[in-house]
Amino acid sequence: MAAPCQRMASRTFLQFLSNFSRAPVRKVGFRQFSVAPVCRASPQSSIVTERTTSPWTLMAAVCLQRLPVISADCNPIEQQFKEMMQQMELEKSLLSDHELRLLEDAERMSRKQADDYDSDEEDRAGDQEIMLAQDLEDTWEQKLKSFQPAPRVNADVDKDLTSLERCLADSLVLLAEQQVGGETRWLLPQAPWQEGETLRQTAERALSSMPAAGLRATFLGNAPCGVYKYKLPKAARTESSVGAKVFFFKAILADGPPSKSPNSSLLWLKKSELQQYLKPAYMMKVDRFLLSL
Repeated sequence: MAAPCQRMASRTFLQFLSNFSRAPVRKVGFRQFSVAPVCRASPQSSIVTERTTSPWTLMAAVCLQRLPVISADCNPIEQQFKEMMQQMELEKSLLSDHELRLLEDAERMSRKQADDYDSDEEDRAGDQEIMLAQDLEDTWEQKLKSFQPAPRVNADVDKDLTSLERCLADSLVLLAEQQVGGETRWLLPQAPWQEGETLRQTAERALSSMPAAGLRATFLGNAPCGVYKYKLPKAARTESSVGAKVFFFKAILADGPPSKSPNSSLLWLKKSELQQYLKPAYMMKVDRFLLSL
């Protein structure tokens, strides 16, 4: 061990460095990572997602309203306020053309009775007959006496629940007689949802399929205004059909049906009359969005 150490010590420092320069220098680098895709074993069978069918049937119903045709009768407070506003308008208003003409006629008659009356005024009028404003009022009063306005209330028509002309001062709602689980009930016109259509389209189809063809309505939105959930009678329930979820849409009657013949399967009712034909739970849902217009 001493001999090698003595030989290393006898060499000069330059000779020691020359040994390193003659030795081959290996290139040192980082190990490269492979970019080849790694194929992992995966099952070739595709995953099939089974579509679960809901036991609840989706339905869309339309709450069709006929707006009031005439104004409602005023209560005592409204009548007093109406008379007060008319009196204020009369006191602050300017004279109309007819009132100005009455004053001119009165002034002309007073001048005619005076001594300084100028007869040239009648000569300038020529042969044309001068009609005084008072004569016009008399003619209008005769026409008013012969005018007979239509009655606001018709007791015979108001009793007919199938007539669209009943209760002209109130808002009416359309009810249809429909089959639910083998039973006949009065409900808002409804229809089951079909795949490929929106709930509003279902509501429009429910209205167009009514026996009274020609009902045109203006829907008040694309979103439902209420929902009602009910179960079928136990005798009609199955594993795939337990009940229905009904989504309500509001609409306003645009035009009446072309034929005014009564239809026993349709009723036009006031809001106060609905509770006689609708079940309490159903009526509670309808009453939340039904307004007395």
